[in-house]
Amino acid sequence: MGQILAIDYGKARCGIAATDDMQIIASGLETVENRSLMDFLKKYFNENKVDEVVIGLPIDLKGNVSEIETDILKFIEEFKKEFSDIAVHRFDERFTSKMASFFISQSGKNKKKRQEKGLIDKVSATIILQNFLEQRLR
Repeated sequence: MGQILAIDYGKARCGIAATDDMQIIASGLETVENRSLMDFLKKYFNENKVDEVVIGLPIDLKGNVSEIETDILKFIEEFKKEFSDIAVHRFDERFTSKMASFFISQSGKNKKKRQEKGLIDKVSATIILQNFLEQRLR
């Protein structure tokens, strides 16, 4: 069994999280600039067995898809060409950034660290992945 990787795709950078090899625990890995994402994934997939990828689906409170979805769809198309053997799932990412900010603030990090966008992206990816894992158990 391999890992499941989650991507919180943003305008400038992506938060990345991964499970352990037993697909039980989600952990934040990295924040990667969009322009470096495919290179990061190639290197990561060469070093780790990854079975599936979960990519956040940016839906607002009214159920509309965010404008970033166009960029995400282009990325998914490129991803599938490069990594055709890895399954891609989408998962509703509503409230993940707000939840990430809350969890970071509760962790005792100082204000500067709490406002660090890269940390929020990485924690958001972890939340997406953990929620994906929990939904599978239902």
